[in-house]
Amino acid sequence: MTDIQPVYGIPALMVDYALVIGDLHIGLESHLRSKGFHLVSHTRDMLDSIIEAAGDDARRLIVIGDVKDSVPGSTKQEYAEIPDFFEELSERFDTIDVVRGNHDTGIEEFLPGRVNIRPATGMTVGDVGFVHGHTWPSEEVMSSRFLVMAHNHPAVMFRDGVGRQTTEPCWLRGRFNTESDDRYPKLPEGFIVVPAFNRMLGGSPVNTVGDELLGPVLNSGLLDLDDAHLYLLDGIDLGRRADLMIEGRRNGPWKNRDSGPKRRAKYS
Repeated sequence: MTDIQPVYGIPALMVDYALVIGDLHIGLESHLRSKGFHLVSHTRDMLDSIIEAAGDDARRLIVIGDVKDSVPGSTKQEYAEIPDFFEELSERFDTIDVVRGNHDTGIEEFLPGRVNIRPATGMTVGDVGFVHGHTWPSEEVMSSRFLVMAHNHPAVMFRDGVGRQTTEPCWLRGRFNTESDDRYPKLPEGFIVVPAFNRMLGGSPVNTVGDELLGPVLNSGLLDLDDAHLYLLDGIDLGRRADLMIEGRRNGPWKNRDSGPKRRAKYS
């Protein structure tokens, strides 16, 4: 059975000897500059974080989509930074896989030849399937024991006593409601949605009433989202998603519900 564990303090998973990340969005700074924000590139910081997360054990890197930020088209920043980024990573990892995300049009232009480009329908390693999350996975991926997705940039929304809202990136982990359906003869036991690796993206709250999650799988009714747990990057288990829901702006004032005790937990 494959061992799946989050890396402490970093939005990355260790799946046996593979490091798994998603949503790099290299080139985001160019997009923000076009909006009037003058920012330096943080691509080097992300590369250093990947090396830190890999430690001494990870020999494989799996990027589950959205390497680049621009869609459609590409920026000078992406052309300048993505090839060198993956060249340097190739010196650290024996194998690098990139699963196509919805932002990865033309990604083969940017990646060294030894980087394996996987289809948007996903890939498997052992009994774990990996997909970005913007499209339906293949039947092979959905027959895995666990499904790992990105795309949503999951975060948890908090509200304090004076009405101030803050968000923190989080993991979303839960189980499927059923073992099969009309589309797939076999479904995974559980799923994990990974936080965006690029910290500048912030996150999209997964605990606000009325705000839909992204992607066909998360909106299919196949997942038990109410019983799914939210975990902070330091390993704190915040509890069930259903117990953490707060009202979104479209539904009126923000309201916290009793979230229950916080606890640390490992993935099993």
